[in-house]
Amino acid sequence: MKATTLNKNTFYLSLMAGAKSVLRHEDALNAINVFPVADGDTGTNLASLMQAILDESILQRDDKDKLKIIADRALEGARGNSGIIFAQYLNGLLLELDDSESDIDVDGLIDAIEKAVPYAYDAVSDPVEGTIITLMRDWSEALTTLKHKTTDLVVILSESFDSLRISLAATTEKLDVLRQNNVVDAGAKGFFHFVEGFMQYLRDGVMEELHEDRFDTTDPEEGKPENRERFEDGDYRYCTEALITGRNLSATTIRQTLHGLGNSMVVAHNETKARIHIHTNAPHEVFFRLRDFGQIEQQKVDDMKRQHEVRNARKYETALVTDSIADLPQELVDKYQIQQIPLVLTIEGSDYYDKLTITAENFYQFMEGLQDYPKSAQPNLKHIQNFFSYLATYYKQIIVISVSSKMSGTHNVFEQARKALDKNVTLEVIDSKQNSGAQGLLVMRAAEMIDEGRAFNEIVDAVNTLRDKARILVSVKTLKYMVRGGRVSKVTGVIGKITNLKPVISIDETGEGIIFAKGFSVKMSTKKIFAHFERVHREHGIERYAIVHAKAPSRASEYIEKAKAITGMDPAYAMDISSIVAMNAGIGTVAIAYVTK
Repeated sequence: MKATTLNKNTFYLSLMAGAKSVLRHEDALNAINVFPVADGDTGTNLASLMQAILDESILQRDDKDKLKIIADRALEGARGNSGIIFAQYLNGLLLELDDSESDIDVDGLIDAIEKAVPYAYDAVSDPVEGTIITLMRDWSEALTTLKHKTTDLVVILSESFDSLRISLAATTEKLDVLRQNNVVDAGAKGFFHFVEGFMQYLRDGVMEELHEDRFDTTDPEEGKPENRERFEDGDYRYCTEALITGRNLSATTIRQTLHGLGNSMVVAHNETKARIHIHTNAPHEVFFRLRDFGQIEQQKVDDMKRQHEVRNARKYETALVTDSIADLPQELVDKYQIQQIPLVLTIEGSDYYDKLTITAENFYQFMEGLQDYPKSAQPNLKHIQNFFSYLATYYKQIIVISVSSKMSGTHNVFEQARKALDKNVTLEVIDSKQNSGAQGLLVMRAAEMIDEGRAFNEIVDAVNTLRDKARILVSVKTLKYMVRGGRVSKVTGVIGKITNLKPVISIDETGEGIIFAKGFSVKMSTKKIFAHFERVHREHGIERYAIVHAKAPSRASEYIEKAKAITGMDPAYAMDISSIVAMNAGIGTVAIAYVTK
């Protein structure tokens, strides 16, 4: 019996089967991913999209709701270049079918598939042939040709699949990077498997078992990539993604707003949601511009340079991990291939990643105009578990140096993730009992010891000893930011304002924040800090020091001059503090961190 129509419930279930088919091939897709960046995650990104669809696939009472759910979940779950293009394709397809209240006939389905193709092309700022969009277009053209020969939907789909296989094989010759690696495009292959699962359900009506022999789905000769990922200095570093909700969202306007910030831009959207993907060197600027479009619901930033180093250019067998509270210059983080985990800063209902999607400079632009003061949060446990598992695949040992456990739950998250790690790797989590520049100096010394080839246990013991020789002294210019952030009471803030209190903040031996000294002017606080610094240098010797500040370069320069006069040494580094530290300390803050001999 010929299948000439299908109801929307059958179509809905066919999409679910297509999603499951892609999930089955996740690892294989990752293995051949070399374009646009050989970061080995196309399968993972497409799997995120498909899993989001499946997780929310609860049958609704009317068919129209089913399709709307898929469209929304596709945008929410989309990741990566191919995933976001695919999400836009599905949104276009389902939008076209949503207009119909009746069963879908052959002409209606093929017409909707044809109209979905421009949606996919429109999502890409610079469409490249030989990728997923090519297969989408070629499949549509094959279907259009076949519908003039028969009205049997299963026959049309089966024969169009033969054309799709040919189109997939041809991607190898359409892009130099695919030809050099002797692979087909990973995103295109993901679409191929989606159509495979879609057809199999229409033919056999079986969801749980998708057997390879139902259609001839032999993969084209694809080999394995010969030239694995390369990352050049001129490449954009961060694969950046966002999900925003708003009203009447325009892909054209979003692209114009982000123009000049990077390449590989993809924008998938409907009227109320938009998923954006871009490779950039300034993820913080991407999100700063996007905030005007609506609520930022999700953020994702992958450091492609560091990922490349982990997989292909590791300097050491020991990975060094810290959190973003550790103030350490990017050049040192890069030199020693340090993994820095961002803490989360919540501003106006949107979560930002410290030092990645928001910098101290961005934060200063937010600070004064906010009604609800920002809040910080430790990293997500599941994310850290996955990250440790990822590192354990490539490294024999992992050392984690966290912000003081008395100041943040981050240390506890690291510990829980360590206990859950089931891979054979030595992992030590060290409570620095410090923050900011003092924590950064500990991380710096650990990195140097790893670079020197010191033994794992020797490094761990040295850091545990060194943290008792580290200290930070912070000169706070005003208490108002600490009051707004809840670090001190409003009463204390009022008293401080009346008395012009300029406290010196430090950290005790347990890792707890304390008021180290009280000054009633910036000059007095500075004098007390350097009286202490000089005494410590005279009695113990300062091995190294760092200057950190919150938009206070002139005060930082003053501190450098005074510290050099005492020690005869330049600082190990001087830098602006992290946005989370800035949130609590406030603009104008300057601090000196040191380690004694």
